[in-house]
Amino acid sequence: MKIIYVRRGLLYKLVIWSLILGLLAGLAYLATKEKTERVLTPIYQGNENEKKIALTCNVFWGEEYIPRMLEILRENNVKITFFAGGTWVEDFPDLLKKMAAEGHEIGSHGYSHPHPDQLSKSGNLRDMQRAEKLIYDTINKRPQLYAPPYGEKGPAVLKAAEEQGYSFILWSIDTIDWQRPAPEVIVQRVVGKAHNGAIVLMHPTAPTVKALPEIIKQLKQQGYQFVTVGEMIKNLSDTDSANKNGN
Repeated sequence: MKIIYVRRGLLYKLVIWSLILGLLAGLAYLATKEKTERVLTPIYQGNENEKKIALTCNVFWGEEYIPRMLEILRENNVKITFFAGGTWVEDFPDLLKKMAAEGHEIGSHGYSHPHPDQLSKSGNLRDMQRAEKLIYDTINKRPQLYAPPYGEKGPAVLKAAEEQGYSFILWSIDTIDWQRPAPEVIVQRVVGKAHNGAIVLMHPTAPTVKALPEIIKQLKQQGYQFVTVGEMIKNLSDTDSANKNGN
């Protein structure tokens, strides 16, 4: 039997190089794993260095208030982003066409207003795709933005939105107008928390419509420029304020 002797110094070098190679392989694996598992980042606001603000309106009900809301926006030359629900679009396609015709941005609020975090990725995809088809068939334009019902943002809905190619929109100012507070309360919630790059969440309610002219007036007086969400986030990078929740 032939015995091979290895010098102690060489053995140490072999051990050290083995450890280094193992460490590098482990880091490469972790980097690949992180890249594979990375999911879409929710956007709460735009660039905090620009005095811009975006009003949004989630629409699954309240259609009786939308015509007056559109009048107010037209009178003040303000464009906003409407996130339309699929079942609502089925019932009121002409209102969606009017929103789009007047230059407002149309995003998706899903089809049936489920709790996204209670659905699988495939369940969320089906809900998104059904809403998208309705919106496209109505205004001949595919939505680029998605606002999740209830503001839920679990991994399944984030991955589904990413697969659909959507930007995932939340908000930094919540009017909580679905509780139907007094109009002046809504005004204070918006104006009192106004900040650069704010995304404001609204719904079509009677007090919201009454509050809207004063919100626009006061924010214009403060020097804010009204933009759609799409305009707000157009040049937004990962290092900007996308991850900041202003609530």
